Amino acid sequence: MKIVLALGGNALQSNPKDKSAESQLKTCKDTAKSIVDLIEEGHSISIVHGNGPQVGQIVATIEDAIKYNDKNILFPFDVCGSFTQGYIGYHLQNAISEELNYRKIDKPVATVITQVLVDENDGGFKNPTKPIGSFYSKEEAEKLEKSQGYIMKEDAGRGYRRVVASPRPLDIIEKETIKDLVKNEKVVISCGGGGIPVIRKNNTIQGVAAVIDKDFAAERLAEILDADCLLILTAVESVCIDYNKETEKKLTSITIKEVNKYIEEGQFAPGSMLPKIEACKKFVQFGDNKIAIISSLSKANEALKGVSGTKIIKE
Repeated sequence: MKIVLALGGNALQSNPKDKSAESQLKTCKDTAKSIVDLIEEGHSISIVHGNGPQVGQIVATIEDAIKYNDKNILFPFDVCGSFTQGYIGYHLQNAISEELNYRKIDKPVATVITQVLVDENDGGFKNPTKPIGSFYSKEEAEKLEKSQGYIMKEDAGRGYRRVVASPRPLDIIEKETIKDLVKNEKVVISCGGGGIPVIRKNNTIQGVAAVIDKDFAAERLAEILDADCLLILTAVESVCIDYNKETEKKLTSITIKEVNKYIEEGQFAPGSMLPKIEACKKFVQFGDNKIAIISSLSKANEALKGVSGTKIIKE
């Protein structure tokens, strides 16, 4: 089966209090075991990962360096996103290669620094909501708005932070490279953090300050690769309705009709489970016999066999 695998943050940083590179590499080595289990079963695996904590760390570190010395360089946000693709891609690539070698599976692993096309007129740019980087006082925020053109918003009483848009992905610039690697049975890590957001302008490709949801990027990649399955791995084993209530119920298999009903009822939290459900819905509607599954990393193999997770099907 050809699978596009979307890895949530817990697959990269299992301990929220320890965001060090050493801790991330250790977590990636644990994650690699589950991924190689799927490869050992004979599946073709392409990997997309998130980058929320990592890009926040990089931006905050750069901002702190500038506070200390204003001669330090303020890298554009799209460049910070590319940093995380290399940083996380290296750790995953290293860990998966090590696990493949341990099991004597001859399969190369490659990370592709990936640009993802968005529409500069996407509604997300009119009302940016994704907070990134450090907290600032109101006076500092106003200075940044004037000097850097940032949009700053107050964040839950903790200060002001920069916010950027979260547009939907339209296309993947490096798609032919990724398709060739997959065709030649390589394990590919791409669209990291949802991809580096770019727009087409005057026959050029230009980076923009935005965050693409990694689940939507994974869905777009799954369409491009004509994958059989979109597998979204997150912190929970199954999708639930009436979450955290006495009437909570795990969903094992749901149709598009049921998905629409639950979305209308507001069963899925925006910014959490809702984008995962919406990405799955879009992929299942892309073609015949497409399936999407949401489960936890530790239950990935069981989810593919239908004994765990939540499967989304057309009907």
